[in-house]
Amino acid sequence: MSATTNPPAPGRPWVRIIVRSFLILVILLVTAGFLYENISETRDRRFNRMPGEVVDVGGYKMHIDCTGRGTPVVILDAGLGDSYISWRKVQPQMSQLTRVCSYDRAGLGYSESSPSERTSKVFAEELHTLLHNAGVTGPIILVGHSMGGYDVRLFASHYRDEVAGMVRVDASHPEQQKRFPPALNDLDAGWIRDEEFLEFTMPLGIPRLMGFCGHDAVVRAAECNFYSAREAVAELKKFPESAAQTATAGSLGDMLLAVLSHDPNTPQPDLPEDLVKPTNDVWQQMQAELARLSTRGTQVIAKNSGHYIQLDRPDVVIEAVRSMVDQLRQDSAQASKIE
Repeated sequence: MSATTNPPAPGRPWVRIIVRSFLILVILLVTAGFLYENISETRDRRFNRMPGEVVDVGGYKMHIDCTGRGTPVVILDAGLGDSYISWRKVQPQMSQLTRVCSYDRAGLGYSESSPSERTSKVFAEELHTLLHNAGVTGPIILVGHSMGGYDVRLFASHYRDEVAGMVRVDASHPEQQKRFPPALNDLDAGWIRDEEFLEFTMPLGIPRLMGFCGHDAVVRAAECNFYSAREAVAELKKFPESAAQTATAGSLGDMLLAVLSHDPNTPQPDLPEDLVKPTNDVWQQMQAELARLSTRGTQVIAKNSGHYIQLDRPDVVIEAVRSMVDQLRQDSAQASKIE
């Protein structure tokens, strides 16, 4: 009797078909998202040209936009993850007073990425190199918003002879994370996750599809890209280190200093309702402390303004700069008479 063999167990071709189809679909969606994002970025930048110029700062280029004429020169430093766009409501009018320069930190907006760590000490050094290579000379008025307040304070600490005045626009305080309500700091991890979501999904066009890039084509052209999303995450993660660096900067002596603070009575939808008052109370205390960094420091509360005073109340920022420019020119004229 001949030996018999059992037929092979029937396979499940439908499983393989489903898996293959799923993989093909994923590849197609990823490819489509990648193409959509790149085509959209190219289109936005084609029809919304970059103002100013890009300047080599040592192996990579940074974007700077200088308008107007005269001295002192006003340098605008944006907040965490923000591009030069955040100053577009104030720069045109400031330019009627004197020369004004906004710029993009490395990795943001139209600036190429930097190999250095993303701390405020590095930002101050990179800004100094950018100004030097762009031919921008002092005397300088530094204007820093939010985390940009760290940058300008460290800049003044390292290059004091070049800085004539400073305007801090709802600027960060180096002890804020220690002094804010603990529940507020517990939200930091969630904010980092949100930024990481943008970073990892930006190449696929998902934030753009979900409307996170907004409807303003000029803003999209500058900020809706992978590099800006990656830089924002890096700055956020290094924020405590930037605060520690700023805490060692010391006082500003008799430098002209204007501290502009948001209205504590303005709604803050990003905060839980029970945290708004205690957070505002601490913030106002810290803003008053920032004003005391100089013997010539003053503080102004920008009524009906949130954290972005330059967008909610651009007139307040413009007036602070106007007053400082006038004062410095008067001081210069008096010094010339004495000589």
